[in-house]
Amino acid sequence: IQQVSQRTQMKNVTEATMFILMGFTDDFEVQVFLFLLFLAIYLFTLIGNLGLVILVMGESRLHNPMYYFLSILSFLDACYSSVVTPKMLVNFLAEDKSISYLGCAAQMLLFVTFGTTECFLLAAMAYDRYVAIYNPLLYSVSMSPRVYVPLIVASYVGGILHASVHTVATFSLSFCASNEIRHVFCDIPPLLAISCSDTHTNQLLLFYFVGSIEIVTILIVLISYGFILLAILNIHSAEGRRKVFSTCGSHLTGVSIYHGTILFMYVRPSSSYALDHDMIVSIFYTIVIPMLNPIIYSLRNKDVKAAMKKLFGKNWCINKVHFSHSPLN
Repeated sequence: IQQVSQRTQMKNVTEATMFILMGFTDDFEVQVFLFLLFLAIYLFTLIGNLGLVILVMGESRLHNPMYYFLSILSFLDACYSSVVTPKMLVNFLAEDKSISYLGCAAQMLLFVTFGTTECFLLAAMAYDRYVAIYNPLLYSVSMSPRVYVPLIVASYVGGILHASVHTVATFSLSFCASNEIRHVFCDIPPLLAISCSDTHTNQLLLFYFVGSIEIVTILIVLISYGFILLAILNIHSAEGRRKVFSTCGSHLTGVSIYHGTILFMYVRPSSSYALDHDMIVSIFYTIVIPMLNPIIYSLRNKDVKAAMKKLFGKNWCINKVHFSHSPLN
């Protein structure tokens, strides 16, 4: 009878219906400061990324695969940030910092999906740059919709499959030790840390799946840029080389920052996890990098800057004509 009672108690404890996101600190003044800081970052992220999507859609000069990839990346970054930031902002000011069991699972599924899709998309963008620079005359043929659309679709499918594996594996565990997650969102390592199940298989899945995706995507980037480097050596004009470096430099910067944080966060032994430190790193790649990407990809791109000047110039002219013909004048 005693054993049956213990099993019943364990069953009741392990059926978690919600989690509590502990966040950074309990200091209210610090929380208000963080709320204002991350609200500003989030608004900048949405304006920058969705603005870039609208710019690519509306400007015919940007209707080519390179900018289609860039608009998809911007859309991903806006979604990626939106999965995590709104709930985090609410929790900075709310006393109730809970998230439902299904809400936590949905958050993990979405942010791993968008994060993995971005890895594949950055690799596809590197291949696109190689095709454009190595043989520019055949670029429109080599990167026709029959090529770039499957690359984008495959990136999303890969992201969904990878996220499904980790979400199912993580939420198959029992959470009887605690339901307090030392994080601002439902990331995999902090959830594994509060499970009372054996997480060895989960740690292996995390290490090998993320490691394999990182190796494959980074190899594609390195091989693509190896060929790009060979192509640059064959360009004799200084202006031509400068243009290629400008186009590729922004992409390499984005890739380096993103993959560096992912490798640091997930591809290492579980014994080296330090949740407070890792919280800051994961905030960087889920919230800060999506804000930086529009800056990285647009400030050094002449076509994007020209399209922005054209758009703002057109709006300025419309406003000037409107006010000059106003009945009040």
